Amino acid sequence: HCISQWGPSFRPEYEDLARLRQVFPSVPIAAFTATADEVTRADIRDRMFGERCHVFVQGFDRPNIRLAVEPKRSWKKQLLEVLAEHKGDNGIVYCLSRAKTEDAAGYLRDNGFRAMAYHAGMDAEDREAAQSAFMTEPDLVIVATIAFGMGIDKPDVRFVAHADLPGSIEAYYQEIGRAGRDGL
Repeated sequence: HCISQWGPSFRPEYEDLARLRQVFPSVPIAAFTATADEVTRADIRDRMFGERCHVFVQGFDRPNIRLAVEPKRSWKKQLLEVLAEHKGDNGIVYCLSRAKTEDAAGYLRDNGFRAMAYHAGMDAEDREAAQSAFMTEPDLVIVATIAFGMGIDKPDVRFVAHADLPGSIEAYYQEIGRAGRDGL
């Protein structure tokens, strides 16, 4: 996804990964993604490898993940209801805007939850501190834009909630896939 969807707008450096074949011609190179659809896989293949590659696709089923969708009524109240079911758990709440992450994190703190905002508008030190806290501390909720998640492999994330709909079903699947990596 970094190469296909996020490179040009999120981190342009990812597009440079395609040069790896030229820089290291005798080194095997692999690209992995857990959630890319067929179009995205083809784009990654074309950008990274051309026709010189093998593509392997496994199943996407995560039987330990339960999905629930509700009409949006009062998103803050609904968010508190979700978090009440997960008191003491690590989790991620996704919002579409930087301002909403700050608002939601403050609201959760005001209602007794340990919550931190994370978005691309924060300075690097604050983003790193929030990510480090999330990876090492129990009972923490990160309220984030899609800027949070790349490289996050925390096994005991117990919930992912969306205050706003993601941009696509693939983005939704990718975001919810950050939960339950330990099989629980």
